[in-house]
Amino acid sequence: MSRAERAPLAVWITVLALLTSIAPLATDMYLPALPRVVDDLGTTASGVQLTLTAFLVGLALGQLVIGPLSDARGRRPLLLAGAVVCALAGVAVALSPSIGFMVGARFVQGFAGAAGIVLARAVIVDRTTGRRTAQLFTLMMAINGVAPVVAPLVGSGLVDGIGWRGIFVVLAGLAVLMLVGVLAAVPETLPVERRRTGGLRRTVTDIGAVLRRAPYVSWTLVLALSFSTMFAYISGSSFVLQDVLGLSTAGYAAAFAANAGGLVLTSVLGARWDVEPRRKATIGVAILVTGAAALLVVTLLGSPTWPVLGLLFVAVSSLGLVMGNATALATTHVRDVAGTGSALLGALQFGLGAAVSPLVGSSAVTMAAVMVGASALATVALLVARRVTVDEPEPVVATAA
Repeated sequence: MSRAERAPLAVWITVLALLTSIAPLATDMYLPALPRVVDDLGTTASGVQLTLTAFLVGLALGQLVIGPLSDARGRRPLLLAGAVVCALAGVAVALSPSIGFMVGARFVQGFAGAAGIVLARAVIVDRTTGRRTAQLFTLMMAINGVAPVVAPLVGSGLVDGIGWRGIFVVLAGLAVLMLVGVLAAVPETLPVERRRTGGLRRTVTDIGAVLRRAPYVSWTLVLALSFSTMFAYISGSSFVLQDVLGLSTAGYAAAFAANAGGLVLTSVLGARWDVEPRRKATIGVAILVTGAAALLVVTLLGSPTWPVLGLLFVAVSSLGLVMGNATALATTHVRDVAGTGSALLGALQFGLGAAVSPLVGSSAVTMAAVMVGASALATVALLVARRVTVDEPEPVVATAA
């Protein structure tokens, strides 16, 4: 038995959480520096937001390629390769001479970083079933939730000392840390006898089969649309909280960290709450759409600071009940092709996030309106998901190997 196979569950799940943290780290850490990127590269707010969009598009496309490939080649080699390329791309972003170069480097960074996100989910599905899967997804999200708490605080501290370019050097170093974590604690979880053969034709067949599974598709939409409200908030928060509400860079980082802390808290409490995942996801979506609707009303009335901050906290925190449980409810229906199922889920999740980001701009009303639209569609998807899965028995619970 290898050292990675002997790694304790706590170490294993922490490494998986670190792998999935590439998204919040690579987005949230440089949010406080966005106005400086605008000045340094001679671009606009929309132009610098395009670097976020490029990263998310890379995450989406990378998952579509890497997930199905892992069903045929295994998880671990692709995890290692993704970490190496992600580190190199971080250095390239730090050296960007123009906004166009930065957009391209961010795409590569996202594409490589997708390996950690898509394969961490597949590894959990490989090793667990039932409520255990939902608990581990939620626990991973809680650990992963430390990233958006720390990232803006670290970013706001680093931007004055080493600038926005130095932030991406730090991100490259974190990718190296992810590489070490995989080597030490993540064994191969897909045995050779379970791997899919047949090349591109088999991949297309698998994708078609997955998309015909109504419970998987509906819960995936719940996750992706709920996640879109998060990215509406992420892409607009730097401008809304600082330019509209008048918060300082430190004040913005503190508010962002508080919201992320709320997300971590609901994730931890949700993991400990002995209620079926379907019910927890339903409660989370209900709170999300209510909070977003109230936020829109408040912004239309003039965006008073404390009500806006309070409602953002409610909306973001509610996702702690939605994301882990919706992920588990979706992936439990694609265990035979976990890589492909995880890839489609992640591609839609980050693809919608990429589509939402440019719509927000710097307006509080627009940000709130996009959040309302996405959460309302998530509610519709939830109603469909509950209908198509209501009669399914509870899966057998298993522990991680």
